[in-house]
Amino acid sequence: MKLAGKFIVIDGPDGSGKGTQLDRLGAWLGAQSTPVVRARDPGGTVIGDRIRHVLLGYDLADMDPACEALLFMASRAQLVAEIVRPALARGAIVLCDRFISATCAYQVAAGFPRETVLALGQIAVGTTWPDLTIVLDVPPDVGFARTGRTPQNTARKARQAETGQLAMFAGARPDAMEARPLEFHRRVRALFHELPSVYPRPVVLVDATRPADEVATAVQQVVRDALG
Repeated sequence: MKLAGKFIVIDGPDGSGKGTQLDRLGAWLGAQSTPVVRARDPGGTVIGDRIRHVLLGYDLADMDPACEALLFMASRAQLVAEIVRPALARGAIVLCDRFISATCAYQVAAGFPRETVLALGQIAVGTTWPDLTIVLDVPPDVGFARTGRTPQNTARKARQAETGQLAMFAGARPDAMEARPLEFHRRVRALFHELPSVYPRPVVLVDATRPADEVATAVQQVVRDALG
């Protein structure tokens, strides 16, 4: 396979097994004798991690949705400029944990226009969109069973319960996750399902309800088919 200089993203709902599959895909790609650079979104740079701290450390109920979206995009702009583009230029494979695809699911589920998300993404990253985005697909009840968290079945009034992307963060406070109604997470999944037809670059969904070994094999086949 000719994977040098390719940008691959793994995304999906909470509990989809992204961490496991990122590790397995990274090891498999590394065995192809091509350097692999790991990245995470948001964060992944000194400046990006400061932005991540703002998003994690403040009550999102007090943050305007546009401010929140712009902070995510600012972190991505720095990640692409500092990590992604240089790595691609020297022929490495960049493997990233989440990207603009996540905003197209989480914040659009919260009511932020998808067209605006994509336009902001274009400003933030220019032409450096992933060559392939793999979405690990699981129903919300499966994802929450894996994480041991239980979302509320009814909406709460606080904006933190309805909007934003705090669910994207490893280490986010469980109460922030639990505050989101189950219907929100169903909407997130539905929006991930829509990505292949609206995203600027290829998106492939992989059934992640299966055992991790089977999912890893499926992910590798998607990479072969899309980029091999």
